[in-house]
Amino acid sequence: MNITAAAVVWLVSGFVLANWPFFTEKKFFLFGQGFKTMGFRIVELSVGFALLLAIGFGLEASIGRLQTQTWNFYAISLCVFLLMAYPGFVWRYLRRGRVGRTTVSSETEEGKQG
Repeated sequence: MNITAAAVVWLVSGFVLANWPFFTEKKFFLFGQGFKTMGFRIVELSVGFALLLAIGFGLEASIGRLQTQTWNFYAISLCVFLLMAYPGFVWRYLRRGRVGRTTVSSETEEGKQG
């Protein structure tokens, strides 16, 4: 595998791993339907970040020699991972029209009528 293909694989897997906690209510995609708290989603994000690091180290080892990394690498990788998780966060918590959530316009219409 060349460097470009490894980078694409790492970025796509990072995007998938960063967003999977927000697109399902199953815990780790395996265990029961139930309500997941934000704390559990953060745990899933942490596991996803660990998996992404493992994928990255595996890809790097398949290309050549592993390089030693300092804390700067891990801090930047975590920031990139959290940036990749933003679309899932927006989809789960910030979009309008979710079931069980009232919109601002419907609340103001109810106030005018009653």
